[in-house]
Amino acid sequence: MLSSEQIRTRFLKFFEKRGHKIIPSASLAPENDPSVLFTTAGMHPLVPYLLGQTHPIGKRLANSQKCLRTVDIDEVGDNTHATFFEMLGNWSLGDYFKEDAIKWSYEFLTSKEEGLGLDRSRLYVTVFEGDEKASRDDESFKTWKSLGMSEDKIYFMSAKSNWWSAGNSGPSGPDTEMFYDVTEKGLDIKNKEDFKKADEKQQVVEIWNDVFMEYEMKDGKVIGKLKNKNVDTGSGLERVTMVVQKKNNIFETDLFGYLMEKIDELSGIHFAKLSDKEILRAKRIVADHMRASVFIIGDGVLPSNTDRGYVLRRLLRRAIRYFDLLKMKEEGLVEIAKEVVKKYQTVYKNVSDSSDLIVGEIKKEESKFRETLARGLKIFENHIKSGDFSAGLSGVSAFEMVTTYGFPRELIEDLAKERNIEVDWVEFEEEMKKHQELSRAGSEQKFKGGLADTSEISIKYHTATHLLHAALREVLGDDVLQKGSNITPERLRFDFSHDAKMTDEEKKEVESIVNQKIKESLPVICEEMKIGEAKETGALGVFGEKYGEAVKVYKIGNEKKGIFSMELCGGPHIDNTDKLGHFKITKEEAVSAGVRRIKAVLEFSA
Repeated sequence: MLSSEQIRTRFLKFFEKRGHKIIPSASLAPENDPSVLFTTAGMHPLVPYLLGQTHPIGKRLANSQKCLRTVDIDEVGDNTHATFFEMLGNWSLGDYFKEDAIKWSYEFLTSKEEGLGLDRSRLYVTVFEGDEKASRDDESFKTWKSLGMSEDKIYFMSAKSNWWSAGNSGPSGPDTEMFYDVTEKGLDIKNKEDFKKADEKQQVVEIWNDVFMEYEMKDGKVIGKLKNKNVDTGSGLERVTMVVQKKNNIFETDLFGYLMEKIDELSGIHFAKLSDKEILRAKRIVADHMRASVFIIGDGVLPSNTDRGYVLRRLLRRAIRYFDLLKMKEEGLVEIAKEVVKKYQTVYKNVSDSSDLIVGEIKKEESKFRETLARGLKIFENHIKSGDFSAGLSGVSAFEMVTTYGFPRELIEDLAKERNIEVDWVEFEEEMKKHQELSRAGSEQKFKGGLADTSEISIKYHTATHLLHAALREVLGDDVLQKGSNITPERLRFDFSHDAKMTDEEKKEVESIVNQKIKESLPVICEEMKIGEAKETGALGVFGEKYGEAVKVYKIGNEKKGIFSMELCGGPHIDNTDKLGHFKITKEEAVSAGVRRIKAVLEFSA
């Protein structure tokens, strides 16, 4: 039986043998995409190249990419959902297309010599049925048939299932997905309806996805074809490992099994108030959230009340809540984190290098949250003392406790039960829905901006962040380094290392420098070079696992007037600073200890 490490290695070797260059995993917190909170798919770091830019090391690429998704966080605890996962991926950037992609996918999944040796009779595939965006994918259907897949195992599905895009704007296209029967005796699926039922019951599990990116979308609509026909393959290591190791859930694989055992060891298994189902779900949530937290901190994100830091804080606090339900030993979370570090120390060196930071941040966050819980108990008691609870606790009050004070819903439920108080959860859900709609609107702005949004204004703001970065270093010193950014068509936001509030004079000086460089009409030049050359030139960037052997360096300036800014970046950028308008800082504030944030706008004459 293959281990997860062996599966990862086999995948990379398989595609390397077929002409693919192996690229390192990008960070979970992308440095050069100012629009996304986390890397959510293998293709995210490659969006500029899928849109037509030339990749410095070739047209065929492969890697195992660290990914994080929290949209399905409430599903964690079932058989297949995880927040952190590894995406095995191979890409063709204008090289091979559907026939080769499908052929190699099938070969890797079924070959005993080079691949996974899966049972062909348990495979099912779906293809795009066609709609107003694109015609039916008969080419993929015919390719599958030529490989020996019977027609009754190939299902045409709608865009909801078989169309993939980076968001409302960006590269997109139809896909073909591969599913595997994970039941003990095998299923007798006769038609598409049987297949859909099996999918809903998680009796068949998606293990591979070939996306044929040949279209570009804008605001949810296809606006034309891309410069090249591309292939974007994604295969979740967790699910593939589950299938290969003949398990019906990811938590019994070697990617989670060691953590589940550790949790049993730390808990003592005395759960008088919990059902077996509740115990299992709690253990899975603790294992998943702690694994994810280790990787997030390992990539330089610390707990906070905004953006990436907030996601991390939510995962850690959720883990603490379920940790307490399992009545685990003191320092238990730290011990679990250390197990994760040990598991991945040879695969992702930055995790082992950051082990002290990981342990320290988890300890601090646990301490802070326990203070929050104590404060929340007082707030709850005050609600009881001050109100008439004959009608129960209002949903608004419960919502305030959850969102403002970080008080877990489960604890409100427990406390209300103990006091025979009804909680208006209908009103609570209404308030939560309003909150989620507002959050989603903001999130959509983040995810459609930057590299995934090639609108002219977003590209201008992206270039402006480079000028701002250089100006801040000139005014505040070389200790200033980018810690994150976010771009919308309305403004830029730039986070940077600095331990003191900026004075009005410093802000005015930064503004003046940026506007002077805009006025000088400096060219913006992109140069491709080896990573070693980039280091020697003094280009700014976080060197190490985040970049491959070849990189793009964007320079703002020229030999005559001097180079003002030089950074590793995937782009895109405008070609001259004279297109940027007038730069104005609108706000400067603290984000976390040692990190400041600037919000700024570009103003254009009528």
